[in-house]
Amino acid sequence: MKKILRRPALLLLPAALAFALVLSFFSSSPPAVTASASNTNWGLSFQKEGEAPVGNATSEYLSGYNARYLGNTKEKTIYLTFDCGFENGCTAPILDALKKHDAKATFFVVGNFLETAPELVQRMVDEGHIVGNHTYHHPDMSQIADLDSFREELTAVEEKYKEITGEEMKKYYRPPQGKFSESNLEQAQTLGYQTIFWSLAYVDWYTDKQPSPEEAYNKLLPRIHPGAIVLLHSTSQTNADILDELLTKWEDMGYTFGTLDELSA
Repeated sequence: MKKILRRPALLLLPAALAFALVLSFFSSSPPAVTASASNTNWGLSFQKEGEAPVGNATSEYLSGYNARYLGNTKEKTIYLTFDCGFENGCTAPILDALKKHDAKATFFVVGNFLETAPELVQRMVDEGHIVGNHTYHHPDMSQIADLDSFREELTAVEEKYKEITGEEMKKYYRPPQGKFSESNLEQAQTLGYQTIFWSLAYVDWYTDKQPSPEEAYNKLLPRIHPGAIVLLHSTSQTNADILDELLTKWEDMGYTFGTLDELSA
């Protein structure tokens, strides 16, 4: 049976779509997103160790909306991204590990992180990382139908980021919980954003139930693949503890680290 990793968000979906997504846990490949799909959760099916997983929307489909979940699958480059919902003391050691390896990442921040940890946001910028947009209030964006409301969630982050750094925010957007719709992809594109999903993640977001280092390695090492866009959470103590060694292990496997700017270019 193929393994699929998802973030929990089925309860807000229409019953028929939720049922289809549950079935996809047990299928060899997830259901493809088409123009008729109203909303869904980002999902992955890992077919073979060391190779890119199949997403429930194809790269070709996503590229039509300036969205992606993979880099070049012929190049052993990893694109590190972190979702930053709030600050709990883990971001500084994560930045320390990245600095040690001269690895640049993209940090997708929400309003709470900007409000409570502006010094860390500035440090990200000073050390050459990208700060991306994860919306201000972290809502289910697939339930937002009108462009003005969609824009407000992104603009609030842009304005706070500029207040902190004096710079314009780069146009990278990650949907909260990976929940999206075709209209969301269109809205983000209209606003000049690239929507960035991911091709590797693991269950690291429960702060009161953190995986052991061994559990993290068992997910992150065999599933790494050329062109991987990796999603980790900056709230994870496990990530803070293992990142230095994890990056070393990936380097020993022949991988280097790229940026979303390089990927976009």
